[in-house]
Amino acid sequence: MSEWWTYSLQDLLMFSPQTYYRLFERINADLWPAHLLALALGASTMLLFGRHRDRATPWVFAILAAGWGSVAWFYFWSRYANIHLAAPWFALAFAVESLLLIWVGLSHRRFSIARTSILRQRAALGLVLFALAVYPLIGLALGRSWTQAEVIGLAPDPTALATLGILLLTGTRSFWVLAPIPILWCLISGATLWAMESPDFFIAPGLALLAALLASLDRAKQG
Repeated sequence: MSEWWTYSLQDLLMFSPQTYYRLFERINADLWPAHLLALALGASTMLLFGRHRDRATPWVFAILAAGWGSVAWFYFWSRYANIHLAAPWFALAFAVESLLLIWVGLSHRRFSIARTSILRQRAALGLVLFALAVYPLIGLALGRSWTQAEVIGLAPDPTALATLGILLLTGTRSFWVLAPIPILWCLISGATLWAMESPDFFIAPGLALLAALLASLDRAKQG
């Protein structure tokens, strides 16, 4: 038997790229037209924050919590578990994030909804818009079918990225309470895509680390 350090990520992959992307095709077919509602709710988070940030926080976090709960059940538990042994743990992590979002949203007065830098605000807006409008098109640009599009609230990567974007608009304290699970998932997803030799493997982890860097810079300025 080979030593464990001789294995690569490709050796540990439990499925083919075709099987992986087929999951998105199945969930899209099964849940259509829920995509339209998910996209509308995702866009509404920015409108709510833009008008009344403090009063909108519970509603925005409730929408995000619904998205994380939806991915936990419909994607990880109901479908991804068929091809990956760790899927139930991923489902649990997404469910925990959903509960954390509800808790912070309901108790948001304990967290400062701070004024953020212009750079951080623009990065946050760009990240949310990217998750909503660009991420579903990445697969199409890489030659995959439009039926395999990854949509916020139904697929984990755009849900995590949109959440990080929204969190950049909140106070630094709430960011570091809620960001670890989205960041960790983006790193796991990037590793999975890298193992499948998908050229977009760097997108989710790169953007997640950028969000963490911007939050860290603001924290350093405040500290």
